[in-house]
Amino acid sequence: CNKCGFCQVACPIFRSTGHESGVARGRLALLRALIEGRLEWNKELEEPLYDCLGCGACTANCFPAVPTADLVNKARTEYLEKVDRKPVHQILFDYLLPYPRRLHLAARAVALGKNTGISSLARALGLLRIFGRDFSRAEDIIEKLPPLPFRDRIKPGVYEGSGETLRIGYFVGCGVDVIQQEAGEATLGLLKKIGKTVTLLNNCCCGLPAHAYGDIDAAKKLAAKNLDILASGEFDAIVTDCSSCASFLKKYPELFADDKRHEQAKTVASLFKDMVELVVPNEPVSVSPDSPVVATYHDPCHASRGQGLSKEPREILKNIPGIEYREMPEADWCCGGAGSYALAHYDLSQNVLDRKMENLKKTNADILVTSCPACMIQLSYGIRRHGLKTEVRHISQVVAGQDG
Repeated sequence: CNKCGFCQVACPIFRSTGHESGVARGRLALLRALIEGRLEWNKELEEPLYDCLGCGACTANCFPAVPTADLVNKARTEYLEKVDRKPVHQILFDYLLPYPRRLHLAARAVALGKNTGISSLARALGLLRIFGRDFSRAEDIIEKLPPLPFRDRIKPGVYEGSGETLRIGYFVGCGVDVIQQEAGEATLGLLKKIGKTVTLLNNCCCGLPAHAYGDIDAAKKLAAKNLDILASGEFDAIVTDCSSCASFLKKYPELFADDKRHEQAKTVASLFKDMVELVVPNEPVSVSPDSPVVATYHDPCHASRGQGLSKEPREILKNIPGIEYREMPEADWCCGGAGSYALAHYDLSQNVLDRKMENLKKTNADILVTSCPACMIQLSYGIRRHGLKTEVRHISQVVAGQDG
């Protein structure tokens, strides 16, 4: 870091707070002090280490391309080892996310509480703070939950497609499995048109939530479970409709860099595809024919900066008859979702989201398209808060012509 400060103009957190501790230059100075022993590890470090969105915008705007998000993540790992590890995260990473059936049972319980109002009572009683200091406020971000997870309604297994040769494995992310199921249905339908066979996988969480928290061991355990499942099938491509999952799955070789699984991870990672990579722009696609709609696109951080996928989704949307595409200002700025960020940083999350909503208003879009379920949740919440009529759609839904 040469302390030039160019990271300031790109950092959503700095633009929200104006605090030097919330920008890459300030975070790197903090890490340097820790490395040199001028600063001791303590709980006061939790805020500056964990209020980073990890969006990577600083690195994209940095002349020497310092990987600040990666460095902060390594510091989070050390923080967990030396200072504090929250029990609720251990439960999530060790006992729920590795086991789809357990996660599905927990999701059913949460759906019941959410849809019957029990969770509102728990919030009023202050019982939700164990999940994060801001959980009681962030709980409203998800309006309603489906009563059954996606893979409880559509069972994992091999499905025949109408394609000629391609054997596809469909990796279902937690966001699609539990919440954004319409996106999953659209994706599965499209994959059946593209592939000769589509295997709906019984995978567990990709490991990104644990990795982003700094729990590398938990992330590797989740990834190892997935490698056992993915390496056992004969696939030409393994596809996911979650750009966050896709970005992390492609980094499995880095996760196992000094591990006996490295070669296996390289082989499997070469098959991973984000859904937007598989939908060829000049293939026949359709949109609801009732009337032309205005569409704009939000770049998930794990798509644009994590995978370099920016041109592809725009080409897809521009090629759909009946859609007028309008570019949104700062389309590649983080929406403030960042997984579970709002559970501990609700106000910051909403400040970032409000900026995104103001840019959305400039487009007068009927639909806001993206390729990340977590972004869909956050963006939908922002639209409700701002009283907009724009509908959020996964790109699979738009390509499939799926109505709201």
